[in-house]
Amino acid sequence: MARKFPLAGLLRLRHAEQDRAAAGLAAANERLRDAADARVAARRSLADQADAQPVHDAATLSAVAAARAATRGMLEELDAVVQSRRADADRAQDAYNTARRSALGLEKLEEQHTVAATAEELRTEQNALDEIAARSRTEGGAR
Repeated sequence: MARKFPLAGLLRLRHAEQDRAAAGLAAANERLRDAADARVAARRSLADQADAQPVHDAATLSAVAAARAATRGMLEELDAVVQSRRADADRAQDAYNTARRSALGLEKLEEQHTVAATAEELRTEQNALDEIAARSRTEGGAR
């Protein structure tokens, strides 16, 4: 039986870190999508206001102007939120990439260990078979 990989515990830890980073990345991407969707909805609302009912008096014109200004302000805030969340998503992607690289390095070491342990096991088995064969030849020839 092949020897156990001595860094198996560390590899499990790296996989857990990678999973945690992947979950963080997924959450950051979802928050980014939500902010982008809210931004698109606000832009549509602003465009719909332009196609709204005709303005007949100064009070209505003033109300429409105030609503458009408020919507523009909201759009600027949403743009800032999208940029902030995009930066968060980029940081989460970097964290995931770092965790994945760490896990990959250990996975390659584990693979090399498995190959070396298997080769060692086969050599030991072959040596035992050679010894048995040599013993049978010497015992068989001595009769």
